[in-house]
Amino acid sequence: EVSNTTARKVLHEIERAGWATKIKGKGTFVTSSGIIQRSATKILSFTKNMRQAGLVPKTRLLDKRIIKTGKHTTVSGRTYAIKHPVCKITRMRLADDTTMMIEERYISMDFCPGIEKENLEGSLYDLYRDHYKLQISQIDQSLQAIIIPAELNAHFHVNQAIPGLQVHGVTFCGRELVLEIEDSIYRGDRYHFTVQATP
Repeated sequence: EVSNTTARKVLHEIERAGWATKIKGKGTFVTSSGIIQRSATKILSFTKNMRQAGLVPKTRLLDKRIIKTGKHTTVSGRTYAIKHPVCKITRMRLADDTTMMIEERYISMDFCPGIEKENLEGSLYDLYRDHYKLQISQIDQSLQAIIIPAELNAHFHVNQAIPGLQVHGVTFCGRELVLEIEDSIYRGDRYHFTVQATP
């Protein structure tokens, strides 16, 4: 027998994980299949996010190059920069062989020398932690609703316009130390971003 307090706590955790939705006055219902829930307020790798959703993650490296001009981006009105050299990678992220996102990452080679020689189809977070001994301290991101550009339709295996979420992000490995800059496009019909706010 389970107490009401324990049951409520478990249901709350299930809702937070995105596996169920509470509708006031009706009850709690299992979330529609095929939709990935991702918290916008929690650092969580794509690999771990997919595994938590019961899916098999996979990554394909589409492009890799060294940029000698550096990289900058603006997130929430503030401009961030990585000085050269920068390793730019473009990756396709899949779950159960369905393309979920196309990501571009610009990685500081000051913090990660020789990263272009490493396996870039695995978890970058694990690579930063285990190989370069770097600890991610913060990620700042901005999200924008878009229609996925037609030139990416082949990557997403669609032949018509679908909604997307464009994410611009900056990853820090210490106070004001920019480790990487992200520019990714998520499938808007397969992703729900959630935000939890407290007073």
